[in-house]
Amino acid sequence: MQRSIHSTAAMIAAVSVISMSWGAFPATASAARDAPVADPAAKVDYSGKLTILTKFGLQLLSPYFVNVAKAYEAQHPGVKIELIQENDDSIKGKTKTLVASNSLPDIYFSWTGTWGENFIRGNRAVDLSKVIGPETEWGKTLSPAAVKAFSYNGKYFGVPLYLDAKFMGYNKKMFADLGIEPPKDFDALLKACDALKGSGVVPIAIGNKESWPLVHYLGQLLAYNVPTETLERDFNPKTATFDHPGYIAALGQYRSLQERCAGGAQVNGLSYQTALQSMSDRKAAMYYQEIIEFDQAATKETALKPEEFGFFKLPAPSDGKGSATALEGAPEGYMVNAKAKNVPLAIDFLKFLTSQENGRTLSAPPYGQPSAVIGGADKTRINPNVAEGMEEIAKASYLMPWLDTVNHPRVAAAWLSGLQAFAGGSMSAEDLLASVRKAAAAAAGQ
Repeated sequence: MQRSIHSTAAMIAAVSVISMSWGAFPATASAARDAPVADPAAKVDYSGKLTILTKFGLQLLSPYFVNVAKAYEAQHPGVKIELIQENDDSIKGKTKTLVASNSLPDIYFSWTGTWGENFIRGNRAVDLSKVIGPETEWGKTLSPAAVKAFSYNGKYFGVPLYLDAKFMGYNKKMFADLGIEPPKDFDALLKACDALKGSGVVPIAIGNKESWPLVHYLGQLLAYNVPTETLERDFNPKTATFDHPGYIAALGQYRSLQERCAGGAQVNGLSYQTALQSMSDRKAAMYYQEIIEFDQAATKETALKPEEFGFFKLPAPSDGKGSATALEGAPEGYMVNAKAKNVPLAIDFLKFLTSQENGRTLSAPPYGQPSAVIGGADKTRINPNVAEGMEEIAKASYLMPWLDTVNHPRVAAAWLSGLQAFAGGSMSAEDLLASVRKAAAAAAGQ
């Protein structure tokens, strides 16, 4: 629900628009050199309209940007803020349309990785290095890792708003009733699923109707099974080979999990929202979710109460060749349109958005989005699970990016459609990797 990616069909359709409007892969240094550079000494003109494309369109989240915008307008009566609030399932399609029509708003949402890099290649993002680089006054107020995630060719183009990572949420009461401890390795997770299934409950709710949820499972398993340097080499079509045996191992592990924990191929018929609801309704014992969903999976209104909710990292296999301390996740944030009429005003609003007080509000219920602002999480106000999850993110040796945003769009589309076919039983692991390699080769030749 929170970090969903548009449907496979839309992702594939977007490739032609991305190639046409944003330029061919890979990124070039010239694109970054040509980008307008933010001037930290520029005077802010507090007048006119500021347009913003957010990913806070869900009913629960939408008030956040509305309230921040009203507060900013109250401080600066000459400014009018216009919000375009999209959700996770619509943001890619909306962005594609805005890019194609050259009508991106002044500030717009972006993931890290190739998705964000596309804007830079197309000269659609302001170089913010002089105002948000790690040595700047503003940059020092934000998580260093989050700021770095938006760096390209040594320059900084994005403003991280919140941190995100995947964890396995679980029903503590169901586990306790069966004497199950949170599993420490992958085999223990499968054994826990067997025990839960025997008690008549769904062990793990998985909904892959939208096609993107499985890339989260596979991303974490790949981080465990494939060395980090190999993964990062394979993110670039020019150097990708996808030949490390860890890819096949990770796909095999996912297959075991799906069969023993989630009921097999039926996962493709369930929506992501249905899966989340299954855990909230106490019909499923576990649900693999983002930390930004902790405040939605268990509330005073759901059958699963906050005190019954727990989480753990998706356990690593004992023989993985990657990093057992890696974590699937990435910060998410905003960029400034290179064609914005009032760049200093856009930057000033983003500084206001990432103030410590706004960060604390963002991190607390009902939003539960862990702020990228240092000190932006008041433990007296936030869900204890969110606080603990943020500590886990800080301890991670590597944040494994989302496969469908870090990769070239062609490769991302191959992962999305291939994993859905793999989950449905119509494609083997070997054939899936062959389709990914073919997509990478096509991307490299653009």
